[in-house]
Parts: sequence; C-alpha cells; structure tokens
Amino acid sequence: MLLLYNFGIHLYYFIAIIASNFNAKAKAWINGRKEQQIAVFHKSIWFHFASLGEFEQGRPVLEAVKAEYPGHPIVVTFFSPSGYEIRKNTPLADAVYYLPLDTPRNAAEFIKTIDPVAAIFTKYEYWYHYFDQLHQQQIPLYVVSAIFRPGQIFFKWYGSLHRQMLTKVTQLFVQDEDSRQLLSTIEITNALVSGDTRFDRVYTNALQPKSLPVIEEFKNNSPVFVAGSTWPADEELLVNLIKQYPGWKFIFVPHEIPEDKVNRLMSLLPADRTIRFSSISALSTPLSNYQTMVIDNIGMLSSLYQYGEIAYIGGGFGAGIHNTLEAAAFGLPVIFGPNYSKFKEARDLVTLQGGFSINDKAQLIAITGRLMTDDAYRLKASKVSLDFVAANKGATQLIMKNIALKN
Repeated sequence: MLLLYNFGIHLYYFIAIIASNFNAKAKAWINGRKEQQIAVFHKSIWFHFASLGEFEQGRPVLEAVKAEYPGHPIVVTFFSPSGYEIRKNTPLADAVYYLPLDTPRNAAEFIKTIDPVAAIFTKYEYWYHYFDQLHQQQIPLYVVSAIFRPGQIFFKWYGSLHRQMLTKVTQLFVQDEDSRQLLSTIEITNALVSGDTRFDRVYTNALQPKSLPVIEEFKNNSPVFVAGSTWPADEELLVNLIKQYPGWKFIFVPHEIPEDKVNRLMSLLPADRTIRFSSISALSTPLSNYQTMVIDNIGMLSSLYQYGEIAYIGGGFGAGIHNTLEAAAFGLPVIFGPNYSKFKEARDLVTLQGGFSINDKAQLIAITGRLMTDDAYRLKASKVSLDFVAANKGATQLIMKNIALKN
C-alpha cells in the first residue's frame, strides 16, 4: 500500500506540472514549491492547513498557542495556493511555506530544518511521510476539528495505510461523538470530542466586526440579502429574487472573481440598479440608489454579514456548500443548495430551522418568500442561528488544555 501511495504522490505532482502550463492555480502550486527557501528554526511550532478555510478554522488555536508559547517561532504551511497567497504575510506566523511534496526525503529535511516541538494540523490533510517522521522523532502531532464519515478511506478494506497514519497522531480532537465512535470501530482510541474551532472563530469575529461605511451607505436602512461564495448555478437562481423584492438590497460575493466570471454575473443583474464594488469611487449618483452590489475582491465576506438579514451560501449545487457559520454568527438565517450532507453544522442548522436547503427555483422562492415577508418567522430563525453558534463555542479552550509541547 505504501508503494501505491508513493506512486500516487508522484503522479499527482506530474499531473500538476502538466496542468501548470494552462492553469494558474497549478502553476502557483508548482512554482511556489520550487522557489521557496525553508529557513532554519529552533523549537518551532508547526501549523499545517490545506487551504484558507482550514486556516480560518484553526486560527483560534494558532492565536492561543502563539499567546501561550511566545518563545517558540510559528511556522505555517499550506497545501493550496488559495491559502498560501492570501495568508503568506500573516503576522501570526514567523514563516509561511507551501508544504513540500510528501516524500520520505522531503519530510525528513523539512522537519529537521524547522525543528518543531509540536505539529498541529486542522480538519483534513493526512500525509504519511510527515506523520511517520514526527512519530519516529516523538514530536507530538495533533489534528484539530477533525471529522470522520463512514465513506472515508480510513474505513474501507483498502484503507490500511490511512488507518496506520491515524495511529501516528498523538491526539485527534474531533468535532462530534459520531466521529469518536466511528474511529473506535477501527481501534483508534486517541480521539477526544472537542467540537469545531470554527465556532470560536466566527463568534469572535461577530463580536468585533470590521466596519464597512460604504456598505452602510448602500444599505441605507433597507433589509439586505447577502449571497456569499456563490457559483454560477447559485447566481442563476438568485437573480429571480431581485425584481420580486424591490424593497430589499442584494449583495453578491462570487467565490471566484476573474473578470470573465464577474462580467457574467453582472450580465444577469439589472444594469441600471447594479454596482460593482470596485466602481463605487467613480459614482456620480448616490450609492443608496442601487439595489444590487457585486463584490469583486477577496476578504470582505465575513464582515459583510453584519449588514444582512438573510444569507445564501453558495456551492450547494456543486462540490459542497461553503462556510455557513460566518453568517449564522451574525444571526442570519442561511439558505443553501442540496449538497450539504458532509457539513455537520449545516445539517444541525436545518434540523433546528435556522438553515434551509433548496433543490430548485420553486423551493428558493417559497423559502425566501416566507423569510422576507414574515418578520416573526425570520427573527425566530435568526435567534436559532445566534444560539447555535453560542452554544457550540469553546473547542479552543478544551484543545489548549490537552496540548503538551515536546521539550
């Protein structure tokens, strides 16, 4: 199985090289690893994240560790360019790198160079050679906010190598009891139910949101529908609401913002009532005159939700929904497409009636119709979202009580 794993790693790298000739993300993935120079550290604490979402999820633990162990340098690695490019200059780390390819040599050299006293991974990302090197050198390895489902490779007949990886983890901090019990069926007993650190992150963000005066001007005391991390399939449904609710303002935050994708979205929206965020400075008319805004930059979404009454979370008609908790933390009822089963928080919100899943235009119109016209119903769903986030915070504190650094 290890032979197949090594072959798969090298095959992935080969495919990425080919893709880098015509794909910007693949090019960044390849060139970023080729060009980086890993600095020597002494007794660092190593945090690894798959991408930006996992960084935000693990950020409360990163901040807590940095505060509690100020004498240790922090090294952060990312697998994905989307995480690295946005957080490569984070003040929370002394160095940020792409994770070198998971080979025995790379793992040994990287760990020797940064000399970690502990490694902390968030949610996903299980790399055999890195885990093996940490285990051999008796360096504590923690996985925080982990969640497991029966369909994962760990629980398949051919998942022996991945099960072996789990035995090399010092402590698994899992999101729920189902994960802990599932792990026990494969004799993995080093799991502690701590909850999801994303609740801590979004709760803190909602207490101290960044003020956006330009959005306040656009809102102008009108109710706002925020469509976050949307994809074309989401947008084609949502545009049907704009004419139907002229008293509402709509903010679209596309998941991807290349010019062609933004222009495509703009073409779906009423031209005389829609403004791009990047065009606001050139306006000669009051911003409050516009009904719809398209955010064509990265980094505003988590602060935008404070101005909303209802949120739609994109991705549910594709690979899976994006972050529902950022909106829920501000007390917004959240709507999303049908592909949400992998996300425990979304399943819980649906059960509690703070979240609503749709399959088509008719369901979208029915659900938004009630939320937009029935204030009591919307406020009830809003309270569900607020209470849900508040009730589930605290994972970071529990994790910190159970982390021990190697001397």
